[in-house]
Amino acid sequence: MTADSTDTDTANDTDTAPIAAPLSQEDRLRRWRLVLGSEAATHCGALTGRAAELDQALAALYEADGPGGLQARERRGGRGGSSPSVARWLGDIRKYFPSSVVQVLQRDAMERLNLRDMLLQPEMLESVQPDVHLVANLMALSHVIPAGTKDTARMVVRRVVDDLMKRLEDPMRSAVSGALDRSQRNRRPRHAEIDWNRTIRANLRHWQPDLRTVVPETLVGFGRKARRPQREVVLCIDQSGSMANSVVYASIFGAVLASLPAVATKLVVFDTAIVDLTEQLDDPVDVLFGVQLGGGTDINGAVGYCQSLIKEPRNTIFVLISDLYEGGVEANLLRRAAELVDSGVQFITLLALSDEGAPAYDHALAAKLAALGVPSFACTPDAFPQLMAAAIRRDDINAWAATQGLVTSAKAR
Repeated sequence: MTADSTDTDTANDTDTAPIAAPLSQEDRLRRWRLVLGSEAATHCGALTGRAAELDQALAALYEADGPGGLQARERRGGRGGSSPSVARWLGDIRKYFPSSVVQVLQRDAMERLNLRDMLLQPEMLESVQPDVHLVANLMALSHVIPAGTKDTARMVVRRVVDDLMKRLEDPMRSAVSGALDRSQRNRRPRHAEIDWNRTIRANLRHWQPDLRTVVPETLVGFGRKARRPQREVVLCIDQSGSMANSVVYASIFGAVLASLPAVATKLVVFDTAIVDLTEQLDDPVDVLFGVQLGGGTDINGAVGYCQSLIKEPRNTIFVLISDLYEGGVEANLLRRAAELVDSGVQFITLLALSDEGAPAYDHALAAKLAALGVPSFACTPDAFPQLMAAAIRRDDINAWAATQGLVTSAKAR
């Protein structure tokens, strides 16, 4: 992928490379040289011009111990003096690669070069390509970020949150609002509550040719305006380090749900401690900086706390977002789950809320929960609005997951 991106000067403007013409032998050698690194120079030849500059940017990361590598620069100049070099490198990769590749390189740099310490520098934060993974790292560092860097960190997180809100807010709002309307339809509406489009479609068989009109036998109405929320949603999020991306997306969805008057939303995060962030839901950035990633996991304790928040079980949707590696008392967790299901709560477990692919999770505990009527599956951010809509309509969540190609841990009873 990296070698292909060198064939066009517009790589930094688009994530989609143009269809390439057949490669010459020289081009093939150049690509192999970029892939294999400096050790292949003898067999593949030297690089010049733009290709040499691109190779230097790659070598700084993937040959980090070499003369031009970022680790070597850090050893020579000390940690404080290395930040400008890394910042320049971040600028270089944005110059040579499309944004999707930049994000991959940044993640590799975080793992290979331990750039977490460097991210505490404002000039570094201003240079990076912001994405969900960077936000997760800033969340993990939030309690040690120096005061002079916090404003810059919040600015970076705000950019990511705003971008995600643009992509996810409208689908979430539309799906949930539509599901609420359908769930509240009534067959004895007042005149102002009649849904004329649905009423006409439902009564087309009663068309009267002589009168040139439809005589409605059945009236279909919108739901009456509720004076209190129609549904309660509790988002309970495991804040262990492996769930970082899920925390980002769940916080944004929680903020959208909290903005809907017909939905009463609560947001709780936990490890071995429990933090209720409901009061901060009006600003997802405040939520994210209130999260402390890491630590153990007491799912039973968190579910118990959330259980105490539920006032109307049959109108409540409880979403536990966790990989289910329980550090608390599993038997008590299963007992609480059974109590919630029996009381009428729609209890759903999301093993991940991210685009990262199949998550690691405790298969045995997921199966035990599924046997109690609590389906468990991973969900992408794009599918989450429809999941909430299905839950509001009280659809069969296992059937919904099957239509989305999501594999549940086991069939619910």
